[in-house]
This record gives sequence, C-alpha cells and structure tokens, in this order.
Amino acid sequence: MSALARWCHRHRLAVLLGWVVLLIALAGALGTAGTNFGDSQMSQNTESATASTLLRHASASSSGDSGYAVFQAPHGKVTDAPVQSEMSGLLDKIAHEPGVASVTSPYTSTGAAQISSDKTIAYANVQFDRDATKAQQSEVSSLALADDGSTVHVTLGGQAFGAQVAAGGPSDAIGIVLVFVILLLVFRAVWVAVLPIITAVAGVGTGALTVMLLSHLITIPSTALTLGALIGLGVGIDYALFIVNRHRGNLMAGMSTGQSVAASLNTSGRAVVFAGLTVVAALLGMTTLNLGEVTGMAEGAAVTVVLTVLAAVTLLPALLGFIGPKVLSRAQRRRLADPADPADPADRADPADPADPADRAGHAAPERTGVWPRWAAQVQARPKAMAAAGLVVLVALAFPALSLRLGSADDGNLPASSTNRQAYDLLSEGFGPGFNGPLQIAVQVHGDGDQAAQTKLVTALEHTPGIVSVSERPVNAAQGVSEIIAMPSTSPEAAATSTLISHLRSDVIPQAEQGSTMKAYVGGTTAGNDDFASTVTGKLPLFIAVITVLGLLLLIVAFRSLLIPLLGAVLNVLSIGVAFGATVLVFQDGFGVSLLGAGSGGPVEAFVPPMIIGVVFGLSMDYLVFLVSRMREEWVHTGDNQRAVRVGHGETGRVIAVAAAIMFFVFGSFVFGGARVIAEFGVALSVGIVLDALLIRMVVVPALMHLFGRANWWLPRWLDRALPTISVEGESHSPAPAVVLPRSDRGAAEPVSDGRR
Repeated sequence: MSALARWCHRHRLAVLLGWVVLLIALAGALGTAGTNFGDSQMSQNTESATASTLLRHASASSSGDSGYAVFQAPHGKVTDAPVQSEMSGLLDKIAHEPGVASVTSPYTSTGAAQISSDKTIAYANVQFDRDATKAQQSEVSSLALADDGSTVHVTLGGQAFGAQVAAGGPSDAIGIVLVFVILLLVFRAVWVAVLPIITAVAGVGTGALTVMLLSHLITIPSTALTLGALIGLGVGIDYALFIVNRHRGNLMAGMSTGQSVAASLNTSGRAVVFAGLTVVAALLGMTTLNLGEVTGMAEGAAVTVVLTVLAAVTLLPALLGFIGPKVLSRAQRRRLADPADPADPADRADPADPADPADRAGHAAPERTGVWPRWAAQVQARPKAMAAAGLVVLVALAFPALSLRLGSADDGNLPASSTNRQAYDLLSEGFGPGFNGPLQIAVQVHGDGDQAAQTKLVTALEHTPGIVSVSERPVNAAQGVSEIIAMPSTSPEAAATSTLISHLRSDVIPQAEQGSTMKAYVGGTTAGNDDFASTVTGKLPLFIAVITVLGLLLLIVAFRSLLIPLLGAVLNVLSIGVAFGATVLVFQDGFGVSLLGAGSGGPVEAFVPPMIIGVVFGLSMDYLVFLVSRMREEWVHTGDNQRAVRVGHGETGRVIAVAAAIMFFVFGSFVFGGARVIAEFGVALSVGIVLDALLIRMVVVPALMHLFGRANWWLPRWLDRALPTISVEGESHSPAPAVVLPRSDRGAAEPVSDGRR
C-alpha cells in the first residue's frame, strides 16, 4: 500500500487527470449506449412464473406495458353526455399516440364493465405495443392532464405509468451538506470536510455510470442507482475520513506530506481496503439467493463500493499531495511550527490518530486525553454493567423484528400527490380494494373432461370466501389455454389476500383438478409478489449463514483470533435485528410513516431485507475492523490486553462516532424522498448503523473484550500456520516480540502471532 501511495503522491496530477478522463469516458459511453434497466421482480420456479409463461406463450396479443386512464365525474355521472363526449375525445387522442396498441373505452360494449355501479368512476385500458418509454408516458400524461378539470377528474395508473425512482437529487445534496457541516465542526479544517466528499463523489459518480453501462450485460433494476449512491456516499466519505484523520496525526508527529501519505495508506489504507472487501463480500453474498432483482441491486452496489475504495487509495493520496499541510487546522499548523505555542492540546494529535513513534518502536506511548479516552476508561471500570445494559437495549430494539411480514406495498402507499396513488384510490372506491390486484389464473385443458373441470373450478371460485367476482376469457383455444380473473375483496398488500392465494392453491384448485388432466396456476402481479416474498423468506436463513461464516473467516485471518470474530459475527446479527426492528415499527406498524410521506403501515418490501442484511453486516464489520485493528496494533506492541482495548477504544472513538454521524445523515437524507422503498432503506440503515457504532462498537464490544482478557487474541498454532497472512494494521517500524499466554489463561503456553512472519 505504501508503494501505491508514494506513486499516487508523486504523480498526483496524472492521477487526478486520470479520474477526470475516466468520468468523461464513462459519460460519453453512456451517452452512446444508454441504459437497459430491468425491474422485473418475478421469481423463477414459482407458480406465478409458470402462469405468466403459459399466458405469454399462448397469447397472440401485444405483450407491452398496460395501464389505466381513470376518470371521475365530481358533480354528476361519467355517462352524462358532456363527460362522455370529453372522455371519448381524450381516449381517441391517446389511441393515436405512437406506441399505443389499443385503448378499451368504457363507452364500448366490450368495456361496459369498466364503469362503477354508481356511474361516478370509470377507466379505460391503455395497451402499449412494447414497454412504454418515458417520452410516451409523458405524451399520454400531458393529454390526460389537459382534460383534468372541473367537469371530470382524470388520472393515470398501472404498470405503464408507474413512478420511477430517481437516483441522486435533493436527498444526495442534503446529505452532503450535513456531512460537510459535521466534518467542519469536528475537525475545524475546511479541507478535512471537503476531501472525503470529493473522494466519495468521484467513486459514486464513476460507480453510477458503470452500473448504467452494465445494465446492458446483466439484469439491474433502476433502484440500484439510488441504493448505490446511498451506500457509496456513506462508505466513501467514511473511508476517506479514516485515511485523512490518520494523515493529520502523522503530520503532527513530524512526518513530511509524502511520508505521511505513505504511512497513512499503509495503516488506515489497509483497513479501508479490508473493510471495503467485507462490504463487497456481504453484497455479493446475496447472489446465493438467486433472486434476479436482488442480485442486480447487490452487484450494482458492489461495483460502486469497489470504485469508492479505489478512489480512497488512489485519488485521495493525490489530493493530499496538492493540499499539503492545509489539511491541518490553523491551530494545528501553529502548533507544528512552534511547539511552544499554547494552542489547544487536543490539536496536537487527534484522538483517533496513530501513536507516537516511540509506541511504534514497541514502547507504550503516553495515552491521549479527552472525552473518548475518558469514556473508554469508564467502560473498562464497569465492563459487566456496560455489556449487560447495552445488550438489553439492543435486544429490546430488535424485538419488533420478530413480527416482520414481507410482501409488496401497493400503490395505496405512494405519496398522495402521485397519479398512481390517485388512480389506485379511485379504482378502489369505484370497484373495490381487490380491483387493484386481481388474481390471474392460467388454465390449460386437453379435452371435454377438462372443460368440465374448468367449469367446476369457476363455480368453486365464485363460492370461495374472499372473492367478489369471477370472469373468464379464452387466450388460445387451439392450445386449450384460458384465463380466469378472480377479484379479491381485499387489497393486494393485505395479509388476507396472501391467505386467499394459499387457499386457492392448496384446496380449491386441487379439488377442481381431481379426475382430469386440467392444470391451473394462480398468477398475476399480486400472486407474483406473494411468491417473491415467500421465496425471500425461505432463503434468508441461508443468506445470513453464508455471510456470517464469510465474515467470520475474514476476521479470523485479519486479527489472528477466534474469539473476536465470533463476537463480531454474533453482534453483527444483532445489528441486523435492530435495523429490522426499526423498519417494522415505522413501515409495517405505521409509527411515524405518514410523517415521511411514505403511505401507511403495510408489509415491508420483500427485496429490502436481503439488502439491509448485506449492507448492515458489511458496514458493521467496517467499524469492527477500524476499532479492533487499532486495539491489535497496541496489543502487538505491548502484550497488555487491558491497555490495548482501552487505548484502541479511546483513540478510535471520535472518528467512529463521526463516521456513524455521517452514515446517519447520508442514509437519513433519503428517508424523505417520497419513495417508500428508498425510505425503508434509509430508516433501516441509518438506525442500524448508528446504533451499531455507538452502542455495539463503543460499549458492548470493548466491555466484553475487557471481560475476555488475553483470550481475545488466542489462535491455535496449527490454524495460525494454515491461514494466509494479512496485516490490516500495517507494518510496524520495528518487529514486535511474540506474546505468550500464561498457562492460567490457556492451559499451555503458546505464542500469540503478530500476524507477520
């Protein structure tokens, strides 16, 4: 790492220009190629997927997007002559728009059922010949809005007019401004506030452009851009901050800028690379779920994290070379120029900065003073009480996660200003809540006996509680394929609708199929979402096990210890529970969800938990790496566990707290964007990461490590020899002697490896 840092420092102009050229090249390629995002959430090997495939292959009609033009007569009926004339004209204009395959008007014989029983609400089906482009959506929307007035209220809804989740925007800007203010207030130097932001933006920018280009090669949903920006900004600023903070301490210790950059990358830079590796590993672990959209989101976020790490270890050293000593505050520069200057002693070295050179030579340096060192001493003095109190609070916060219900929040949870929400409400009012989520049952028959079975099925559906209407239509008579539309009495996201789907599949349909070769499959968007949620629920335990074992192995290699990785893995799972608990309280139980403009209480989006698990697990390991790597650095040089834990805790406390605050404001800024799914990510990640950093890393972990004593650093000799050597804390200026555990600690004396051979 030091060689890379020295090269980037010496060739800083070339590095800076290289990043600028990379951004321009990616932007140019994107301008030529465009994007090809895929937002399908359909699970493979499910009944809903089978139904969709059967209907799609049997149908000769257009397979493009479809939507609704919904209208309401506020002061009369939609069948009144003025309303009918106005709406017929509007629908005729829409039908002649490029890309529109057909429009089924409620004023025709085939669309008579599209008028509500009280004749105040009606809708027209709008079918596109392929997936609707933004330009086509905009043209149809403009026509509809032009006719929206006092005579008739018009709005659009359905898949074709679905709201797109935009990446970046005001949420990014708000988060970045708050981060700048925090860094400026804490470190009292403009460049300390600016450099991490520049580095993170460079990483996120190249990441976003790369992800958009990759959408042509792999299935990536459009939400991957927002998620990548959310994660990339958080980790990018944090990673750069750790390196800059170490650099400031090295400068205050008397190093030149070039020496300090090399030393900082060789210590904090190593930790950053390892931390980034853990986040990427946790994200890519989601590929084990084999869920198309989740896999695409994880891959997109992983690409962004890789590029933010690359920016931190290449672009940042170059920028530090340009800035020189200006990275220090004015008080620090005065102190450096005149050691007798009675400046603020806290400016002599930041609490998270490396120990003095004497310490690096294997001798104990004087311990720092300040808020965090004093807190570390308090934790050491009362480890049992601190650990117990912290664990009780964490378990209480995680408890609501036990009632987690996965699903897909319907359009009734969109902001009230959304046209899709308005269309949803009107259709629910006019035709019942189940109208927004009909069950599409694909049926295939092979003879007269099967025709009788299909008739039996229709009759059974009509008498099934929870179904208000049943209709059927032939899809392909030659292939014996038809479609039965069963309209539930409850909304798509309701638990009762999921229960109804299960009842149809396990009882109603099998009874109708008996004695025939007929096959019927429950499909449609509602059933597809239900299947997706069931698939995710079934695979989550495997995913948690995979990333837990992966994280355990990485930490064993990094810290040459068994107990610390086990402790980290268990507490990381608890962090995930806290994130889930907050998500359930807000979005499922509805506490404060209306204040966020994210609808009302409902199920948590099924693809959110896997992403939360991956991100929280990865970032939690980040903080553990930064905390324990400093503890291990002290342990290797002194062999004193109590001192190592206390010093590492006290010296990293401030920078970890600032990093957690950065994460909180970056993630929290996305909560108020209006998109429910992004708000779910924002709440889960901001709460989970802050509590992980401040409660687990700053209270529970050091308290338990004080209780465990020297056993923290024990590793069997045979395992130490078998493992590869990775020095997360960087190389010491002089070799440290091996430390031996007394027989009272292990039963047999055995050297504790320093991780270097």
